[in-house]
Amino acid sequence: MTEPTPQIVDAHHHLWVRARHPQPWIDPVTMAAIDADFEVTDLAPLARSAGVTNTVVVQSIASTRETLDLLRTAADDVLVGGVVGWADLTAADVAARLDRLRSAPGGQRLTGIRHLVQSEPDPAYLDRPDVRRGIAAVGDAGLVFDLLVRQHQLPMAARLAHDLPQVRFVLDHLGKPALGTPEFDHWRRDLRALAAAPNTVAKVSGLTTEVPRSPWTVDDLRPAVDHALDVFGPDRLMFGSDWPVSLLATSYPRWIEAVAQLLGDLDPTEQAAIWAGTARRCYRLEAS
Repeated sequence: MTEPTPQIVDAHHHLWVRARHPQPWIDPVTMAAIDADFEVTDLAPLARSAGVTNTVVVQSIASTRETLDLLRTAADDVLVGGVVGWADLTAADVAARLDRLRSAPGGQRLTGIRHLVQSEPDPAYLDRPDVRRGIAAVGDAGLVFDLLVRQHQLPMAARLAHDLPQVRFVLDHLGKPALGTPEFDHWRRDLRALAAAPNTVAKVSGLTTEVPRSPWTVDDLRPAVDHALDVFGPDRLMFGSDWPVSLLATSYPRWIEAVAQLLGDLDPTEQAAIWAGTARRCYRLEAS
């Protein structure tokens, strides 16, 4: 096994307690592995043993209340260095709402905003003027906008990134490529178009749940990661675990090991960028 750098930032994970923040998207039958509560105390031993020194926790539901709770968690736990929360992008006062989040307990850890675009019924959601005004306000506030889109939504995401060059965009899970299917070539084309916008970076995360068979192998993932390296380069890629959603297909240590293998041909500086440097720069995390 190729050993990863000891300095790792996990730029994408979730936390939830369902009594306080129900997760209606979790199917208790097909998603039994994550039909449970997951708190920072559950993540910490896994992260520490893997060499993770800092994390970014990402919203899982469209809820200001959840974001406020995640900010409080970040304020109370040194492991969590940043929060990608949620705000209503279509609200007329979105800038004021972002200010309120930043003035809340832990608000200094707010690093970005995300909306579950992958679940939006409107196929032109990111093209809408009201949504774009909200995303522009996110950029004006100095925050990142995380793009959670499915493969077929990548062209819309690319238009957005090119049209709003002042906003920093982070693509989650490499845009959920259709691994091992004929549509994968469309993903390659569309990812290249998005990466052509210099204000974009992407997360090497959430890939094992996109493999259409079980068990997955590192070779199943390699075409997507190699293409991402080609179009973004190491300085515009970052590591994320997507824990606990990743438990549907893999364990935390196994994912760390897989990424280490996928990055094994890169030089130490390039590996360090993906493991930690890109996330620290993009999310403006303090070195730990």
